[in-house]
Amino acid sequence: MSLKPPVGPQDHVLGNPDAPIELVEYGDFECPFCGQAYYSVKAVQAALGDDLHFVFRNFPLAQAHPHALQAAQAAEAAGLQGRFWEMHDVLFEHQDMLDEPDLFRFAGALGLDLERFARDFASPEVAAKIRADFLSGARSGVNGTPTFFVNGERYDGSWAPQDFVAALSSLARDVAVRP
Repeated sequence: MSLKPPVGPQDHVLGNPDAPIELVEYGDFECPFCGQAYYSVKAVQAALGDDLHFVFRNFPLAQAHPHALQAAQAAEAAGLQGRFWEMHDVLFEHQDMLDEPDLFRFAGALGLDLERFARDFASPEVAAKIRADFLSGARSGVNGTPTFFVNGERYDGSWAPQDFVAALSSLARDVAVRP
């Protein structure tokens, strides 16, 4: 399966945009497996540095995780104030604290304008972004979280930190030696 649509201006991208490795995660902020994968992605980012850019797309499994949608709303609302990645990290590091008062407390701790955050949190624009991410995941064959794509192709290998780092480091070396 391949990524549909490819990464574009609508995405949250962290790292070197010209990196040889593009890692896209479809994730759910309340999913315990995504919580484990968060630390694997951090290990990959540390190991690959400028050879990686990372994209996160929302895939809240709201039927299984009752706080997943509002956590995605919080991340996207923070993103509208330029703080998506900070909120992304806080949400994964505090998966047991995803009710609405906690989300607003996190926003305050990140120094966000709380009135704007509240408006954006409930806005149709934020809902549309999350829906677009979710639908792109469905078109890309995502049926659970986390699901990863590497350079546009679904990655079904291990995302245990050492395995993930080894697989992506090897791919980065392969990409670097191509003419």
